[in-house]
Amino acid sequence: MFSLANKRVMVTGGAGFLGQHLCRQLLQEGVAKLVVPLRQDYDLTQAEDVRRAYDTANPEVVFHLAAEVGGIGANQQHPGRFFFANMAMGMNLIEEGRKRGLEKFIQTGTICAYPKFTPVPFREENLWNGYPEETNAPYGIAKKALQVMLAGYFAEYGFPGVYVLPVNLYGPGDNFHPETSHVIPALIRKCIEAREGGADTLRVWGSGSVSREFLYVEDCARGLVLAAKNMVSPEPVNLGTGREIQIVDLAWTIAELCNFHGKLEFDKEKPDGQPRRSLDLTRARERLGFKAQVTLEEGLKRTIAWFEEARRTGTIREVIYGSESPT
Repeated sequence: MFSLANKRVMVTGGAGFLGQHLCRQLLQEGVAKLVVPLRQDYDLTQAEDVRRAYDTANPEVVFHLAAEVGGIGANQQHPGRFFFANMAMGMNLIEEGRKRGLEKFIQTGTICAYPKFTPVPFREENLWNGYPEETNAPYGIAKKALQVMLAGYFAEYGFPGVYVLPVNLYGPGDNFHPETSHVIPALIRKCIEAREGGADTLRVWGSGSVSREFLYVEDCARGLVLAAKNMVSPEPVNLGTGREIQIVDLAWTIAELCNFHGKLEFDKEKPDGQPRRSLDLTRARERLGFKAQVTLEEGLKRTIAWFEEARRTGTIREVIYGSESPT
């Protein structure tokens, strides 16, 4: 097992949603040095800035979480930017890591890279068996192309890359921007604002008929640490819970937990995205020893409580686009 104790570690996206939780767990692992290159100081789409980041951190291990991504609406508005930014960041970081002889490089992928009609549950061997759902395709293809890059670098150079595919994340510190947030933070915000505004109805994006699987952010951070310790090759590994839920049921659950007792109206004119999303977790169990610990209901309660406190203190996290949380 690879040990992170006393290692010099760089975490791109470490100041963001998943990154903050990962950094806390890495400190518990006893890393010697933890460096987070901030966006205002380093444009990781530029090779020169990536070199400067490596010079500053002098890392032995890199976790690459930084990404430009949002919900369906943001993906529709920024397909070109999302493809370029995610492709360029990953390529620059992997190539520079190869040159410097990294001991381990951990790349986060995205579940929206899977084909639109992937058989459920999603198995890693089906990753290339079709085109992704159209609204997420530029982002998804850029991210899974990096898995091919890691596989090629492993075959040619022995580069120690790891590729992990977290399912939709949620939890304290998520992005709650009304235009770019993902489904759980968007619904939490809408329900609480509707409750406080005395609204009788609340409109929900899409038909509600599609399904998703959700992973609590602290569980994901733990899974990334396990991947760094246990994986030695870049074959993709799913991270999730194995529990599938329809958006209509999720919406009513969140409304109840937020004490919103009005009517939910589903906007069928809005795109739904991928029809179903649920993972096969065999590789995660067998190769990482990973199993999610936080149930959806418990995770939602924690996230709602965090959001209500953040509203009270004016510390809600809002990202126009550029969230490192995988879709």
